[in-house]
Amino acid sequence: MDRIGLDAAVEQAARYLREDEPRTIVTADASTIVIAQSDPDLREIVNNADLVTPDSIGIVWAAKRLGAPIAERVPGVDLAWRLCAVCAQEGQSVFLLGAEPGVAERAAENLANRNPGLRIAGIRHGFFDSDDEVAAEVSASGASLLLVAMGIPKQEKWINLNLHRLNIRVAMGVGGSFDVFAGKVRRAPAWMRRRGLEWIYRVATNPRRITKVAKLPKFVWLVIKYGSNAAPFHQR
Repeated sequence: MDRIGLDAAVEQAARYLREDEPRTIVTADASTIVIAQSDPDLREIVNNADLVTPDSIGIVWAAKRLGAPIAERVPGVDLAWRLCAVCAQEGQSVFLLGAEPGVAERAAENLANRNPGLRIAGIRHGFFDSDDEVAAEVSASGASLLLVAMGIPKQEKWINLNLHRLNIRVAMGVGGSFDVFAGKVRRAPAWMRRRGLEWIYRVATNPRRITKVAKLPKFVWLVIKYGSNAAPFHQR
């Protein structure tokens, strides 16, 4: 986990977008950490990612308890939004992959409207049979930024499996962000987000998310169990 705030994460990712080497960004919340304990493939992906951002108030709490405080959480939806703005300003293009049919199209339209000059290199929903076909489409699109909305850990594993042939500069899993960009899902009020209460709003408006919240007790237990023996945070 990188000890990094939103502005610094945007700056770091923007540097990646100017380089030719393909990079990966993982937006990790508490559930990501719990899943990685029993999923060695996901654990390796997280450990080897170029940037791992603290995408939950649980991560911020854990960092403080382990003596490596982080100033703020870095929501994946905010990071993705800001990176689209960077692409618009610097003449880069973005490919949106994932979510239900029609959602990515509406998300792309809203992103382009809010970020004049943003080029949408391609759009593809997350229900497909052939990785080869989709990877070839992304590669041919010329996109610099690939946003993948398939949920954890599917999106991270898809990126890792296909990164070598995508011909992009930055790939990032964004979970349900397309639903937010498309206007299908509303975010919590700003005051709730500032106080780290967005997860309560998400569960209240979408009870299916309770499966993620159910992982929080195990996450807390892991933090307490390993205590000072854990060294999972890196200062950039």
